[in-house]
Amino acid sequence: MRLLRVGAPGQERPALLDEAGRLRDLSGLIDDLDASFLATHGIRRLTEVPTAELPVLTTEGLRIGPPLRPNKIVCIGLNYRDHAAETGAPIPSEPVVFLKAPDTVVGPDDTVLVPRGSTKTDWEVELAVVIGRTARYLSSVDEAMHCVAGYAVAHDVSEREFQLERGGQWDKGKSCETFNPLGPWLVTADEVPDPQALRLRLWVNGDLRQDGTTANMVFPVGEIIRYLSQFMVLHPGDVINTGTPAGVALGQPEPKPYLVAGDVVELEIDGLGRQRQEMGQA
Repeated sequence: MRLLRVGAPGQERPALLDEAGRLRDLSGLIDDLDASFLATHGIRRLTEVPTAELPVLTTEGLRIGPPLRPNKIVCIGLNYRDHAAETGAPIPSEPVVFLKAPDTVVGPDDTVLVPRGSTKTDWEVELAVVIGRTARYLSSVDEAMHCVAGYAVAHDVSEREFQLERGGQWDKGKSCETFNPLGPWLVTADEVPDPQALRLRLWVNGDLRQDGTTANMVFPVGEIIRYLSQFMVLHPGDVINTGTPAGVALGQPEPKPYLVAGDVVELEIDGLGRQRQEMGQA
């Protein structure tokens, strides 16, 4: 299934994209696509509902919001071999973990704001993993994969000066407002038989900047979940951003082509949909 939320910010309603590309309204069945929905086997319950019986939504002018509001966003840095190489960093021996503020999440086509004083706002297309059941001290990768509700496209926007040059942890270069467009869909795990065989691409102003594959991850999805569960409890509705392939502005020759207001960023992952954002100024 491809699940999404549509409507104005703060007023989104849950919906389903059917096989014919029509939007079907789920608001008569569920309150929202959220932690409660996932924790109570909501995806399984929806599979028992005939899609043809769901009301069709008119899509003209309809905003697509983020497919869910995560409880927390856990991110993995330097998780692609080619990205580590382009930044001059060694391949990590263990996952590099940082957190991103949940209120950074916006819709896949919403405006992304360049922070005030920023000169190094950067792009990162990432595979987002949505947790569907509690993960705590997991003992195996197989056990970890059973905790996955689904996958989505994430744009882990980053301000590199704030992240790397201002002291402290990475979080302040990652948690600026609008810095995590998510969606358009939550694609359920059964639709993604191999999350390590997905192509990721990102364009800036029509120029292809990133073109990678999840096969190049240092730590694959299952190992990331197993590893994180040793240090924190992952709950239904949590999101993991799993890292980005090579091609970010930070890895380019000088002058590095960082984002400015008016730039247009487009990104996609095989089978998970496409995003488009115009950069604005905070």
